[in-house]
Amino acid sequence: MDGGREQQAPPESQPGKNLIKIPSYQEVFGTGASSSSSKPPSYNPPVATSAAAAASSSSSSSGSFSQAFSFLKSSEFYSPPPPPPQPTTTPRPTQASPSAPTPQSKNSILVSHRQRGNPLLKHIRNARWTFADVVPDYVLGQSSCALYLSIRYHLLHPDYLYYRIREMQKNFRLRVILCHVDVEDVIKPLHEITRTALLHDCTLLCGWSLEECGRYLETIKVYENKPADSIREHMDNDYLSRLTHGLTSIRHVNKTDVVTLGSSFGSLSQIMNGSMDELARCPGIGERKVRRLYDTFHEPFKRVPARPRSNLVVPDTPDREKAKGQPSSTDGSSLQDAVEKPDASKKTKKGSDVRSAFTVAFAKYSEKIRSQGRDAANEAGEGTSGSTVEAERAGD
Repeated sequence: MDGGREQQAPPESQPGKNLIKIPSYQEVFGTGASSSSSKPPSYNPPVATSAAAAASSSSSSSGSFSQAFSFLKSSEFYSPPPPPPQPTTTPRPTQASPSAPTPQSKNSILVSHRQRGNPLLKHIRNARWTFADVVPDYVLGQSSCALYLSIRYHLLHPDYLYYRIREMQKNFRLRVILCHVDVEDVIKPLHEITRTALLHDCTLLCGWSLEECGRYLETIKVYENKPADSIREHMDNDYLSRLTHGLTSIRHVNKTDVVTLGSSFGSLSQIMNGSMDELARCPGIGERKVRRLYDTFHEPFKRVPARPRSNLVVPDTPDREKAKGQPSSTDGSSLQDAVEKPDASKKTKKGSDVRSAFTVAFAKYSEKIRSQGRDAANEAGEGTSGSTVEAERAGD
C-alpha cells in the first residue's frame, strides 16, 4: 500500500513547469486499494444478475471517475463549458394558415382580412402568403399591391372599386386591379372597370378563372426584385443573329434562307438593294419569297390610300341642269324613279349604300327647292290678278 502510494506520488515541482497528475488504472476503476501488485489486473466485467446491480455498478464507476478527475477543475487550464442552447418556444411556420397568425415576412404575400374565405387563396401555391392588417387586398412587395374585384360583385356594388382606390391612395407605385370575369355579358361592366382604372393610373389584369388570378399574383411576387431584362426577349449581339431576327420577321422566310442570302450578298444593305432576278438566283428562294422580300424592302413608310376619300356623286340641282342646257322634269319623276330603282348589284357594297343615302337626301332637297319656287310663283300670280281686278273696278 505504502509502496504503491509512493510510486503514485507526483515528483517535486520544478520552477517554470506545470505538472498535471494523471490517475492510474487502479484509481479510475477502484482496484488500487485491493490490488497489491503494480501490474494492472485484467478487466473482467461482472455479470449483472439484476437491474439494481447494474445501476449500482454504473453509479459507482461514474462516481470514481468524476472523483479521480475532479482536480482538473481547479487547474488554470480548465474553463467551464458554454451553457446549452435553449429551444425556441414558437417554431417557424412553413405555411400560413387562417387559424394561427404568422409574423409578417418580406418573402410572403400580405393578404388583407377582407379576403378571408376567398377561394382564390387556395390557388396561391407557388408563393407564401399570410394575413395582415393592410389597406389593399394583396401587398405583393414594397411598391406593388393588388385589388381583387369580381364582375358579379361589381354589378351589385358599382361604387366599390372607386372607394377602394380612393382609400388606398397613392402609396404604391404599381397598383393592379385583378378582375375576375365570372359573367357572360362583360361588355358594359368591363368598360366601366377599364375607365376607372385608366382615370386612377391603375393596371387592369383580367382572369377568367381563379387559377389564372392566382397565377398573376404569384408571378408579380416572384418577379418583384428582378430587373426588366429577365422578361424581355433575349437576342445575341453578333451580326448573324441580328440579321436572322430581322429577315425572319418577313413571312415565309426561315433561318436557312437567311444563311443563303447572307452568304450570297454579304450584308443586309446589298440584300435590300438587290433586284428580283438576283434574289431569284439564290438556291431555295422561290418566287413567293422573292416577291415578299422585294415588296418589303421597297414598300414606302407612308401608305397612300388607293381610293380617294370624296367619291360620292352629288346630283345636280335644277339650276345646274338649266345652266348645262339639260331638260329637267318639272315634277322630278325621273329623279325619283332613279332613286327608287337602285342597282341591285350595288346594294351589297358599303359605298353604294352611302351614295344611295346621299342621293335620296339631295333628291328631297331639290324637290323642296322646286316646291318653294312653285309657291312663290303662285303667290306672285295671285297678287297680279288681285291688282287687275281692283283696277277694273276703279274704271267702272
